[in-house]
Amino acid sequence: MHRILIVEDEEIIRSALRKLLTHADYDVSDAGSVDEARSHYELDGFDLIISDLRLPGAAGTELIRLAPNTPVLIMTSYASLRSAVDSMKLGAVEYIAKPFDHDEMLASVEDILKRTAVREPEASGEDDAEDEPQTAEGDPSRIMYGQCSAMQHVFTLIRKVAPTETTVLIHGESGTGKELAARALHQLSPRARQPLICVNCAAIPESLIESELFGHEKGAFTGAVSARTGLIEAADGGSLFLDEIGELPAEAQARLLRVLQESEIRRVGSTQSRTVDVRMIAATHRNLRAMTKTAEFREDLYYRLNVMQIRIPPLRERDGDILGLAKRFLQRQGQRMGKPDISLSPESMRALEQHRWPGNVRELENAIERATILCDDGMITPYLLDLDTDGTDVHIPAGLLEEEDPTPAPDPQTSNDLSLEDYFQHFVLENQDKMSETELAQKLGISRKSLWERRQRLGIPRKKS
Repeated sequence: MHRILIVEDEEIIRSALRKLLTHADYDVSDAGSVDEARSHYELDGFDLIISDLRLPGAAGTELIRLAPNTPVLIMTSYASLRSAVDSMKLGAVEYIAKPFDHDEMLASVEDILKRTAVREPEASGEDDAEDEPQTAEGDPSRIMYGQCSAMQHVFTLIRKVAPTETTVLIHGESGTGKELAARALHQLSPRARQPLICVNCAAIPESLIESELFGHEKGAFTGAVSARTGLIEAADGGSLFLDEIGELPAEAQARLLRVLQESEIRRVGSTQSRTVDVRMIAATHRNLRAMTKTAEFREDLYYRLNVMQIRIPPLRERDGDILGLAKRFLQRQGQRMGKPDISLSPESMRALEQHRWPGNVRELENAIERATILCDDGMITPYLLDLDTDGTDVHIPAGLLEEEDPTPAPDPQTSNDLSLEDYFQHFVLENQDKMSETELAQKLGISRKSLWERRQRLGIPRKKS
């Protein structure tokens, strides 16, 4: 059993993380500061140390020096993201942003322990491990759940492309598990022992995105009191996962294109370029091809990214996986909340299978968590699941099938390979400059509320007047 030490001064976070790892069959100890950890434990006796970056007294990065033979995972808030990158330069094996997702934390811990186990035979002179990075522990089926044929196809693609250096574009709706697919690609690659840096492009303010990705020199702009390493440079030798890449502003797109073409970056405010060795993995829920036609996304960058595309199917297309996922989530939530014997009623199983799941796997997990909290008698009913029964998601508006307005419809020769959602997105992007929201909704045969909801789900911004 692996031994893990948690160093965190906030009791609520420390307790929650301790329970999470204990339920995952790890031997867990904890401390509230670096001094407490040093005085109570032999630090090199642990397989992994998980530490907050900011602690009373010494910083969490001090543990890297105190336990040189033990991997250290740094936890940090987004406000401390740059410091987290610096901590990786000091020797931290990985960082994770707070508040973290439980699955993300468990995946990171498993990945770090696996990489550490691979290094041990290497230290004994056994070089075969380096020649065989694709171990059973790195199989995508251990990271993502999927028994249906669509997910098995995804797993096959991941296994084939992971050992290569090919750039991968992961496409899928929000909540389908695009980041898990990126982790599987990294763990099955020869770069598995190097860092995987995950960046949500939609979560970083536009004014900071270039500085965060490429770094900056001292004095490059107001507030740049010292030079900073960018996230791309921090991923040197490993993989960089750019989630929601469709949200990148135009200038950042141009700079990213140079990274893909020349493997070079230039910090903001610098005149010198630096060579980087980074495997690029990007993800989006938007239709980048349609965005290139409206100049929202660079066409040359799109073709550079779209060397190999992996589509993660929405949950409504994963026949047979819904109940399997629900039971896995139910078992996990039951253990966390002290309700190990909780189960789903036959009616609730039917309700789960009939629901459209616009929020995909994330919505399913939230529904199970909510029902587990509310359940008192050990049986989850449809009432406790509280699923939204709005049927607008399955309605095919007449406006998409028959158009009498002189506004030209998309050429069937160029759109016959689009899904209904792609068709909807293409129609809105083509006509929103010359139609109001009310006119768009009327032409599509839906309400303004449904139009707004679909914009939110597909990530189509409204044009600013």
